[in-house]
Amino acid sequence: MNNHQIIDQQIQTLPVNEVVFTNAQLLIGDEVIKGSLKVENGLITDIDTSSVSVRGLDCEGDYLSPGLVELHTDNLERHLQPRPGAHWPKQAAIISHDAELASVGITTVFDALRVGSLPSEGKRGGYSKYAREVATNIGEMRAQNLLRINHLLHLRAEICSETLIEEIEEFGAVDQVGIVSLMDHTPGQRQFRDSAKLAEYLRGKHSMTDPEIEAHFDRLKKLQAENGKRHNDAASKKGREMGAILASHDDTTESDVLASVRTGVGVAEFPTTLEAARACRAHGIGVMMGAPNLLRGGSHSGNVAAHELVEHDLLDIFSSDYAPSSLLAASVRLGLESGNMANGLMKATSAPAKAAGLTDRGELAIGQRADILRFKVANSLPMTRGLWVSGNRVA
Repeated sequence: MNNHQIIDQQIQTLPVNEVVFTNAQLLIGDEVIKGSLKVENGLITDIDTSSVSVRGLDCEGDYLSPGLVELHTDNLERHLQPRPGAHWPKQAAIISHDAELASVGITTVFDALRVGSLPSEGKRGGYSKYAREVATNIGEMRAQNLLRINHLLHLRAEICSETLIEEIEEFGAVDQVGIVSLMDHTPGQRQFRDSAKLAEYLRGKHSMTDPEIEAHFDRLKKLQAENGKRHNDAASKKGREMGAILASHDDTTESDVLASVRTGVGVAEFPTTLEAARACRAHGIGVMMGAPNLLRGGSHSGNVAAHELVEHDLLDIFSSDYAPSSLLAASVRLGLESGNMANGLMKATSAPAKAAGLTDRGELAIGQRADILRFKVANSLPMTRGLWVSGNRVA
């Protein structure tokens, strides 16, 4: 009889609504403790660190972590449009996105959907609305129990646009919008303080010519002057009405952070300078950085590197941004480099859960949702070995 058959027999001796994970390295708070964990009816009901149970699922010394919580990912957009101009059926894209996130240890995701479009620009630099239709599809699929992991919404309010107010007004409490981020991509400021970086991006992604880029920049600057304050105020107000956490995006200066404080921002997404990160910490705003930034060793836009914020103890939360697998990989790297795996994983579990106001997940603790990730580390890289959402295995 092989090990898998033994494990199968052990699981079959338990009630169908009960799972015991044994012989695991449990990531509890900021500690790694060998022990066992019991799940009943979707909740963690017991943690035993005094001995290793002989009854249950043998984790073979692997790490057992809370499931990862992702606050900001553009990954769904990649599935909706895998190539420029190639639009994928929406429900098929959502299912693929959902499966990909489950495969890399994410159990809760805030799907980032853009609200605010530039329809007048056409195909060269413009973009049309899509968020309402996609959100409806996510809600319907969630109601039909078609998704492996927990999907909430993150509305990326594009301040420098033509249609922000009308698009965001299409959302309400029923949509489970948990985050509204205020994003101003006007050339020459914030993420694209160096306009040459934005021009490089537009040439690569949209094959825009230099005259087209110049005209596009002029249009964006005009829109920001016309709509900036009105859009910022409307998006902030709507977010508060829906009970969402407000997030700033690409804060660069102390003035940017002070504006965020006045708006009631709780999370700063990807501050671009050490100055801004320090100001966020001083005002109690959680600092989120991209996991790809840490793995690549720096920002692809030429902004502050995530490892600099780690060195100054200014990084609170990881986000996978555009690369889902980076969330676990960056957390594990930080855990290895700091000598404390639990500390690394907290940046992707308890910290984002707390920032988003989710009190029922993000920790291995009695009474918490049984959103559980099993993984091992080989050659300094994580390998997922199982994922459970509310006690049900999904990957």
